[in-house]
Amino acid sequence: MSLEEFHHNFRSDMQTIVAERVEDGEGPFPSDELVFAEMVMEHVAEAGICEAPTVCHWSGKVGNAKLRITGYALSSDETALDLFVTHYFGTEELNGLKDSDATATASEGVRFLFRAATGSLDARVDPTHPVRDLVATIRSRWGDIDRLRVFVITDGKIKTKRFSNKEVHQKMVAVEAMDIERLYRHTEGKPRDELAVSFVQSIGRALPCVHVPDPDADYEYALTAIPGQLIRDLYLRYGTTLLEANIRTFLGNKRTANKGIVETLRKEPEHFLAFNNGLVLVCDEAAFERTADGNLGLSFLKGLQIVNGGQTTSTIYFSSRDDRTIDLSHVMVPAKIIILKESQDEARERLISNVSRYANSQNAVKISDLSANRPFHRELEKLANGTWCPDGATRWFYERAAGAYNVMILREGTTPAKRRNLKEMIPPKRKLTKNDIAKYHEAWRGKPNQVAMAGEKNFAAFMAALDDDPTIVPSPLDAQWYRAMIAKVILFKAIESMIKTREAKEVFRQGWVNIATYVVSVVADRLGDKLDLEQIWMRQGISSGLRDLLWDWAVIVNAEFNRIAPGQQISEVAKRANTWEKVRATEFAPPGKRISEIKSL
Repeated sequence: MSLEEFHHNFRSDMQTIVAERVEDGEGPFPSDELVFAEMVMEHVAEAGICEAPTVCHWSGKVGNAKLRITGYALSSDETALDLFVTHYFGTEELNGLKDSDATATASEGVRFLFRAATGSLDARVDPTHPVRDLVATIRSRWGDIDRLRVFVITDGKIKTKRFSNKEVHQKMVAVEAMDIERLYRHTEGKPRDELAVSFVQSIGRALPCVHVPDPDADYEYALTAIPGQLIRDLYLRYGTTLLEANIRTFLGNKRTANKGIVETLRKEPEHFLAFNNGLVLVCDEAAFERTADGNLGLSFLKGLQIVNGGQTTSTIYFSSRDDRTIDLSHVMVPAKIIILKESQDEARERLISNVSRYANSQNAVKISDLSANRPFHRELEKLANGTWCPDGATRWFYERAAGAYNVMILREGTTPAKRRNLKEMIPPKRKLTKNDIAKYHEAWRGKPNQVAMAGEKNFAAFMAALDDDPTIVPSPLDAQWYRAMIAKVILFKAIESMIKTREAKEVFRQGWVNIATYVVSVVADRLGDKLDLEQIWMRQGISSGLRDLLWDWAVIVNAEFNRIAPGQQISEVAKRANTWEKVRATEFAPPGKRISEIKSL
């Protein structure tokens, strides 16, 4: 697939979504530009680059200066904030975007950030606009935010992907572009290309190392020590994307090993190299040069991933962030680096998986933790491909591998007519990713606060739950389970679509996906087996009676959010365990009139 084909396909998917939303009367984001922004932001989150995003379009002026954002992503601890600003062409042909125009677009977001931080936007924002809560959060939490980024998202192609940092109110703001070419690279399975570090540029020198080349092996080996400050900076820049191949996420400072790391950082930083087991990294490319004393040095890595040592990396970052007395200038971290040579992507990924598996084997990690090819996903993909909707002409699509839907469209849609027929048979709105299934499944299972963590965090929790209790789903998966699963998806989407219409905006100002999640959990809690999911599957929709009931319950959930934490971001409040306890204890009106999907009252 070429970049031009990808651009055409992405645009076609977007226009299909717009048409569907216009037909359904859904808002408040039916325009091409905002649907494009929503699709890109969701992709950025799924790639692990940012937290779950919120579409929030606002523009204004202070004097002659234009301020604008299209969306944002705020971390759960409110210490990292990403703003998104669009530069949208909306043309059939692929356009180039000048670096100067990209930075001008980014400046609109940077100005918004500055004005929000200084409190000068408070009086300029409509009290009913969802952005007001973000403005209040920026102002109140400014001292705690330690990572700020502004993304320019565009359907054009930009030469530069990362620009010079901007200073805002004594803080540095990273400026990046997420253009169509960067999206294409991700879809082609090459997101690791973006993870690169030049030690010469970062610390002014190459790292002394031992290099062991082997012309007969599918990898080379290097051994070095990386400055702790650089480890912190890499985590600050790339976040958990740096740990993508690591099979465990940050476990917190309460674990014994992590407490030991923190203790060493505080009291004996110069002994960190001696006390710590270090990191295991894989990379796609490496460069070497001579150091000042004439010895060999490691100067550059590209496509790097930490496959062992995620706890060390995370603890260095979070402990130095939370305790400003920790000095990383004397901390060195031992590192073993595997430089991949295999040219075939599948072979490279297999080697990475095995390195990750065996490097972590001292902690009794199960092979099932490496979930890419788990039976659950293969069986679900097979069911999706082989199960037709009741009309016999359409079906749902389970995207087990990222970009599989686009690959299918391009492979089988060899003519415009075939491509159109494919999208009628499997429309984009019926495409489900692994994270989607985790969201819909766990919402029904009564885990709305977990679902609110979004993306990979909820997916990891879902996979862990399957390991702990395999009876959560049948083994193997069967057609009845699949039809019920799709019915839950339909129910979720019906609620979300209903509360996002223009008319509903007067009641539901923000947090649509969170409200839908909680309503689904309430439905499962209150109705459970009484709800005829097979009927929803057969209808591929819900009755007007059930729709009225869901609307009433959504209004109650929304009111409860506003009562629990007035003025706060629903996306953050939804993550708290006690929020679900309070919503669950709320009184919901029982179904009044006959609803066909309810078996008995």
